[in-house]
Amino acid sequence: MLCQRCHERPANVQFTQIINGDKKVYHLCEQCAREAQGDLFGQAAQAFNFDFHQWLGHLMNMESSPGFAVPAASAQRCGNCGMTYQQFTQLGRFGCPKCYDNFAPRLEPLLRRIQSATSHTGKVPLHAGSQVKVRKNLERLRKELQQAVAMEQYERAAQLRDQIRELEQQMDRG
Repeated sequence: MLCQRCHERPANVQFTQIINGDKKVYHLCEQCAREAQGDLFGQAAQAFNFDFHQWLGHLMNMESSPGFAVPAASAQRCGNCGMTYQQFTQLGRFGCPKCYDNFAPRLEPLLRRIQSATSHTGKVPLHAGSQVKVRKNLERLRKELQQAVAMEQYERAAQLRDQIRELEQQMDRG
């Protein structure tokens, strides 16, 4: 999304302004957000002095966290783009996709701290929630069926087959 003010740079700052119940959301680039603090948002925006990159850098500086082991110096630079972890904490973004692999030992504790998991499970839309749950349940049951057949547990496999048929019929009915 481009900045709503200059229409040139990517919008990476979002301001929400609520006045008398009227909510307005502004998507701005950093430069326009700094310029707009005085004229667009008035005193409220000036009181809100927040540097995202600085906050992210402090959050990622986990060497001071208890139980955190600092990786060897050789693992502190991306082998593909050459970015250091220190540069990442200052910029707030990686230089290439390989950085995720190179800095994985430092990212796992950080991700657990921020979002309580290291893998993305996604969101389920409310209108499609029941269908998605049924599909996931079907996938799980099919895997269990394959395992049961492989382990020659034919009674269990028959039970799973019946459950799968029932769910498929439910999906056909809508």
